[in-house]
Amino acid sequence: MDGISDVAVGVKRGSDELSMYNSPNSGMSSISDGASNGSDSKKLRVEEAPPSRVLHIRKLPNEASETEVIALGLPFGKVTNILTLKGKNQAFLEMGTEEAAITMVNYYTTVTPHVRNVPVFIQYSNHKELKTDAGNQRTQAVLQAVSAVQSGGSPSSDVQEALAAASSPVLRIIIDNMFYPVTLDVLQQIFSKFGTVMKIITFTKNNQFQALLQFSDPVNAQQAKLALDGQNIYNSCCTLRIDFSKLVNLNVKYNNDKSRDYTRPELPAGDGQPSIDPSVAAAFSKDSNSLLGALNPLSAAAAAAAAAGRVALAGQAGSSGVLLVSNLNEEMVTPQSLFTLFGVYGDVQRVKILYNKKDSALIQMSDTNQAQLAMSHLNGQKMYGKIIRVTLSKHQTVALPRDGLDDQGLTKDYANSPLHRFKKPGSKNFQNIFPPSATLHLSNIPQDVTEDDLRLLFSNAGGTVKAFKFFQDRKMALIQMSTVEEAIQALIDLHNYNMGGNQHLRVSFSKSTI
Repeated sequence: MDGISDVAVGVKRGSDELSMYNSPNSGMSSISDGASNGSDSKKLRVEEAPPSRVLHIRKLPNEASETEVIALGLPFGKVTNILTLKGKNQAFLEMGTEEAAITMVNYYTTVTPHVRNVPVFIQYSNHKELKTDAGNQRTQAVLQAVSAVQSGGSPSSDVQEALAAASSPVLRIIIDNMFYPVTLDVLQQIFSKFGTVMKIITFTKNNQFQALLQFSDPVNAQQAKLALDGQNIYNSCCTLRIDFSKLVNLNVKYNNDKSRDYTRPELPAGDGQPSIDPSVAAAFSKDSNSLLGALNPLSAAAAAAAAAGRVALAGQAGSSGVLLVSNLNEEMVTPQSLFTLFGVYGDVQRVKILYNKKDSALIQMSDTNQAQLAMSHLNGQKMYGKIIRVTLSKHQTVALPRDGLDDQGLTKDYANSPLHRFKKPGSKNFQNIFPPSATLHLSNIPQDVTEDDLRLLFSNAGGTVKAFKFFQDRKMALIQMSTVEEAIQALIDLHNYNMGGNQHLRVSFSKSTI
């Protein structure tokens, strides 16, 4: 197993919400690879199908790429051909030897393979080899590049030319579940293990941190994508989702903490942009030989702080964890509603609705990272019908009213609240931080509560329930509202709702749809 330990991390990446499907592929070799739609209806026809170097892969997600299918086989040996049946969510993968195919099937019998977080099924095919159209240049280019990369040598120039036609040197990187800040320097450090990183641009789009990263060579981009797509930068969070960009060259105007052209150090920092704080980079540079070793969950220096759930990167330690939220609906908003919503992304310590400007509030989180996380996810969302604006405040703390002064309940101290989601180090909540979405994840549901009860409860919160699904144990469920705004409202109203018998409903945003 030593040779595949690197990839074993990548193949075991089902989320909690998928864990009920994560049983090993016990019936894996009993499905006909001639099944017309990848369904399980034709069982037991090829129970004794002899080993073959051609493998049949079923239940692939619609958007799965050839590269992702090839990545399933890479740890076990050379991949010599691939045929994807897009409409049927299936593929055939030809390994260089029968031994490699046997090793692969044996391994995936005990560890369920995943492509894009979806469990897939692998079995021997009746075919002994794949005869595909050699004219499919893109597939051949990908295979050539992969085999060149795998042999460890520098790919030959003709392979490089073939690959250049198949892919770009620019990768588009999305970071899911970003509980800790990911800086431009962290990306440079991780990706430079695969080749020369020339340029990086970072930005936030659809409330998600994204980056464009340009290598000097498309082959390096291919290598990095194969190795890193789906990996976590830190323990159980900050998951890399990597695709090729349609761009083949990035135009960087400024060298600062948002963008960098490593080939042009003379570029200006740009108006009002801080140039990079070297101490942030230094925090990550210790012991940086491997992606998941060096940055797990943070640098050695910050590990002790991380264990206590209080993480501050060097260079940010003095920053404030206070947010300024404006354009609130002053008729509706309360400290409690802000505590509940912002509490999805960190442990809220204090909330103050401003006495002279009641459409604005200060919210003190446990630390800067939680403040940035809440800001990136909630800025621009709708709360009580108004699009709220969230920025980092200049205040270091939120002051409580002086003894004896009544501020009409506009300031609340939540430092000792039992409702903090992130108090326990290593809590599962760290792994389930997602942007606001129309689908909510419910947990701690009492056994006697029915689907109708929950549909009624969430309809009464003022929204329309579009879909509902219980998990197998019925203690958890997914419920889909008609809009993100309705889901935000339902979470504010119903998180910690007493379902009777002192069982309180837990509500969070889900990354799944029903």
